[in-house]
Amino acid sequence: MESLDHIMGLCPVIPVIVIDQPEQAVPLAKALYRGGLKVLEVTLRTEYGLQAITDISKALPDAVVGAGTVITADDVKKSKQAGARFLVSPGCTPSLVNAAQAEDIALLPGINTPSEAMALLEFGLTHLKFFPAEAAGGVPMLKSIAGPLPQLRFCPTGGVNPDNARDYLALPNVACVGGTWMLDKAAIANGDWDVIETLSREAARLG
Repeated sequence: MESLDHIMGLCPVIPVIVIDQPEQAVPLAKALYRGGLKVLEVTLRTEYGLQAITDISKALPDAVVGAGTVITADDVKKSKQAGARFLVSPGCTPSLVNAAQAEDIALLPGINTPSEAMALLEFGLTHLKFFPAEAAGGVPMLKSIAGPLPQLRFCPTGGVNPDNARDYLALPNVACVGGTWMLDKAAIANGDWDVIETLSREAARLG
């Protein structure tokens, strides 16, 4: 199993990618990677997610490609088979943790309360997704959690943008953030990968 501590330390921002057109997956990933974003989360929100993980992993073997929106044990198994090196979930259940541990693949589960975090600590999980970050209290909430639970490290996602990303990244319990602002829809639709690369480079400099 790859270490989430290592993965989350590779770049300050993990792009949360939704693939609507399968032919866009590899050129989009290459533009993100050229811009300095070495960790790529490809969500399972569309029917193309799993194939995109496979295609990107083959095209960019040095990138760390993970599966996002992993909700069920079946998602865990299929994501690993597709080539995902880590998993991200908006929330968590015991069966999801058990499935990830059975498959020996790193899971970044979503939480937004101390009780949820403590429940996952019982499974030995210390690296968590804070979601939806802004709606759940944002920077002040993470500051509050840091006091009683200093062993946790977070990737806040949901409402994170260029204007507030540095505030999150300045927190000692935040390893990286997740976001979509570098995934400009018009640029992707037009195949303008230089724009994506530029936005990615700006995001990579936030760390």
